[in-house]
Amino acid sequence: WQSYGGLEPAAAVRRIGGLARRWFPAAFAGGAAPLPSAPAFQHHFLGLCNLADWIGSNERWFPYVDAPEDAYIDAARWKARGAVAEIGLNVAQQRRDFPEALPSFDALFGFNANAIQRAAQDPPLDAPLVIIESETGSGKTEAALWRFARMYQAGLVDGLYFALPTRAAAKQIYDRVKRFLGEMFPAGDAPEPVLAVPGYLQAGDVTGRHLQDYEVWWDDHAADGGRRWAAESPRRFLAAQIAVGTIDQAMLGALRVKNAHLRAAALARNLLVVDEVHASDVYMSAVLESLLAAHGGAGGYALLMSATLGAAARHRWLRPGRQDGDGPPPLAEAMDVAYPAVSVRSRDGESIAAAGENGQDKDVGISAVAEMPDFAAVARRALAAARAGAKVLVVRNTVGHAIGTQQALLALAGPGDKELLFAVNGIPTLHHGRFAAADRKLLDGRVEELLGRGRAGGGGVVIGTQTLEQSLDIDADLLLTDLCPVDVLLQRIGRLHRHRGNPRPPAYAQPECLVLTPPDDDLSPLLNKGANPNGLGPHGGVYRSLPALEATRRLIAVYPRWRIPQMNRELVERATHPTALDVITAEMGDDWRAHTIDNEGRRISDAQVARGHAINFGQSFYADNRETLFPADEERIRTRLGDDRVELQFDPLPDSPFGAARSIDRMALPMRWLGGAEAPETVAPTAADGGFEFSIGARRFRYDRLGLRRG
Repeated sequence: WQSYGGLEPAAAVRRIGGLARRWFPAAFAGGAAPLPSAPAFQHHFLGLCNLADWIGSNERWFPYVDAPEDAYIDAARWKARGAVAEIGLNVAQQRRDFPEALPSFDALFGFNANAIQRAAQDPPLDAPLVIIESETGSGKTEAALWRFARMYQAGLVDGLYFALPTRAAAKQIYDRVKRFLGEMFPAGDAPEPVLAVPGYLQAGDVTGRHLQDYEVWWDDHAADGGRRWAAESPRRFLAAQIAVGTIDQAMLGALRVKNAHLRAAALARNLLVVDEVHASDVYMSAVLESLLAAHGGAGGYALLMSATLGAAARHRWLRPGRQDGDGPPPLAEAMDVAYPAVSVRSRDGESIAAAGENGQDKDVGISAVAEMPDFAAVARRALAAARAGAKVLVVRNTVGHAIGTQQALLALAGPGDKELLFAVNGIPTLHHGRFAAADRKLLDGRVEELLGRGRAGGGGVVIGTQTLEQSLDIDADLLLTDLCPVDVLLQRIGRLHRHRGNPRPPAYAQPECLVLTPPDDDLSPLLNKGANPNGLGPHGGVYRSLPALEATRRLIAVYPRWRIPQMNRELVERATHPTALDVITAEMGDDWRAHTIDNEGRRISDAQVARGHAINFGQSFYADNRETLFPADEERIRTRLGDDRVELQFDPLPDSPFGAARSIDRMALPMRWLGGAEAPETVAPTAADGGFEFSIGARRFRYDRLGLRRG
């Protein structure tokens, strides 16, 4: 506060105070009503201030001014109006230009609405929460987009955030949303959707490149890029009017991490659509519950979609803030609930309505083969079917088993099998989450090309992990999948015989699913740490509940053919309802009972961790406590437990294993792989056969056509 040269800090502060009173007289007027004191208002106002600060600090709209004149506020307000309109935060002009009559459903999508799409039109537009339950491939995405269009026309929402479980799913839905916007808005006036996936830099049909000093160059030479401001940083994704991304981006608005309040406030004006909601992940479900409570508390609207929602999960979403003892309905009653269905939480309470059939029926032959750890046996089955002309999808629970199966397939394939192998730029590979973002773009696009709607005939094998199972509009003739909970299994079956118009060899005219199980179909050895879990059981780390897995295995044994969607409700309830799982636990003996108690304790712990990581939007900033403070070690707070990663930057840049003169600038590495070592600022890779290697501390890693793995 001491004078220095020509600077007088005290005088400058007095001048700023005087300008504030002159520029904002209403803030100092006597008798005015105070701002709302509700905690939810405080949190969202904080987010609004954060957003305003980011916009006001951007020299694109507000060039630096050393000493503003007294009338600077006039220019600032003019610039601010332009900025919020350009970004898409103010859609007043867009609404004035929007036609009075909304295009019909068939005009928007090119086909007539089916049963679930018609049922989704019935709930009141101002219902805070709608849940659409229907089989995969039945058109839930179009039902959600149609509801958004009607809500936008009614002035209830300004935009849309479409949240998907995986990056690949987000990329595919993004293209569909882009086409939809072109039909919904007058020609040339459609807003550019943002692909809200880190590693991608895309708005509309245009991609960008990061330059120095946080600048972005867009390929259509829109150097100012103001309308794409939200697309240029993951921290700003939710400020976009229309964005399609992963659920993680939305959940960051409910976790105690930097810029969380900005995300929550920006999201509050938009319809939040969450695809593929199910109950397999307690931590993510608890965080999503906090997000929905905050979003609804701010007057926001949400729509959830699922093919496999059990009564316990549906009960949780429809009754937020439920009391202890307010559990799901009994098992028999839960199995009698209509499917497909639309559930609503409105101002008047909750309801669930039957939707009717969607014309997507399929009779799936399903059987178990005890070959889960036998990579060669799985590869032989897949290759034999591909040689017979089938498109084969192999979904393994873990990256290690996926890589092992891919290596076995390569060893078995002969010279004449080259065209049957999933490949990028002629290099055989597989699909999982441990590829660099730049290479994932190539993999995602290639999967869609080989297995998408209107795909060519001929055999082929695609091996991967859970990255293939959700929201992807892909279509296989034969599915080989590891044992997993029934809700996840139904998701995987949704990629089987998805499009009736696609060509299929006669031997695979009917959908068949082979479920890979442990030796002797016995899950009890998975209780022991020495067993090969492949993501199953208490030591597997992916699907921990053995009763849920045993219930699924029994359903496969009892029902050799699954009629989809007629059996969906029964299948899900018999393998997820607490009563059904309690019966299995009692039958299997003391070791299983101990496992169930331990598993329930872990579930409670995961839920408590989620609540500890989530922002308490009901806590006032005026209160004298620490609940409104964010932890200093926020890097440990993640949207998915067990997904702690550190991003490595390479120098010099190594070549991609998929060629085409492409290089890899960065890569995410599981933090547990570091063994406690510190991640360096940059990593120097060395070229290796078909890829590159690098070291951190005493640990060495390899990256090639099989992805990232420890050396």
